[in-house]
Amino acid sequence: MPTKTHRASDFLKTPEDIAAYLNATIEEMDDPRLLMKAFRNVAEAQGGVSELARRAEIDRVALSRTLSGRRNPRLDTLAKVAGACGVKLRFSA
Repeated sequence: MPTKTHRASDFLKTPEDIAAYLNATIEEMDDPRLLMKAFRNVAEAQGGVSELARRAEIDRVALSRTLSGRRNPRLDTLAKVAGACGVKLRFSA
């Protein structure tokens, strides 16, 4: 039976979809770098890393390195990327 490759970016069409995906990532993550990998999927859904970097006003190479998941993200970078994706960072009790 043939298999089909699943790409999260195929399902991230609206800000609500993106927020739900990122919230699920946060709930399950034990490493903050996983959140940046999730943001890479969001970037793919929104035209790629170059487009996201342009909207977030971040250097494309720096953003690509951040989204690689090999680095811990800076809070200001995280906030800019979230805003460029149409979502906000929030905390709840």
